[in-house]
Amino acid sequence: MIRVAVAGAAGRMGQTVCRAVEASPDLELTGRADPALEVSVADVLSGAEVLVDFTVPDTVLANAREAVAAGVHVVIGTTGFDIDELRGLEGANVFVAPNFAIGAVLMMQFAAQAARHMRAAEIIELHHDRKLDAPSGTAARTAQLMAAARDPGAPEIPIHSVRLPGLVAHQEVILGDVGQTLTIRHDSIDRESFMPGVLLAIRKVAGLAQSPTVGLEHLL
Repeated sequence: MIRVAVAGAAGRMGQTVCRAVEASPDLELTGRADPALEVSVADVLSGAEVLVDFTVPDTVLANAREAVAAGVHVVIGTTGFDIDELRGLEGANVFVAPNFAIGAVLMMQFAAQAARHMRAAEIIELHHDRKLDAPSGTAARTAQLMAAARDPGAPEIPIHSVRLPGLVAHQEVILGDVGQTLTIRHDSIDRESFMPGVLLAIRKVAGLAQSPTVGLEHLL
């Protein structure tokens, strides 16, 4: 049984994570941290083996440092912060995923493969109007993977961000070449789409060979 605490537990993603953990026979939800609940991360670490963080960019680094110092592994779904700030932490492992949906991970891999063969590309990411960071972590990660697959000196891939009520998480990668275009799109229409990836990360984070590890593709 893996003991799990959730930071950002009162948010929409946090609530979904709590339900998913409670429904998993090999996991135990031991704590819910959130300012709205008047419970701090420090309050929930003593009973946990893994902290799942879906908070905000301003607090995620402090949460991760506090958890690792307490010997608690960390799974981070928060985006919009400098991942390099997590390097060198000792005491437990840190896993970060810009997107936990399996389809989104495949979309990023397909886009990187296509970028080797198509002359130009642009990314359009669309999210709900309460998302704080722009561009999204998924779009930034996609652009990074595509840039690594292209020839050195290739132009930077533009990212366009849309924030509207009614959306959840969506992304299009549009690639163009002479007389043709290729569109790769992923849509998360419900936050449940992220839960298989989150649960996989909870189960795998303790055994990571490298910390921090970034990207769900490393666990698949």
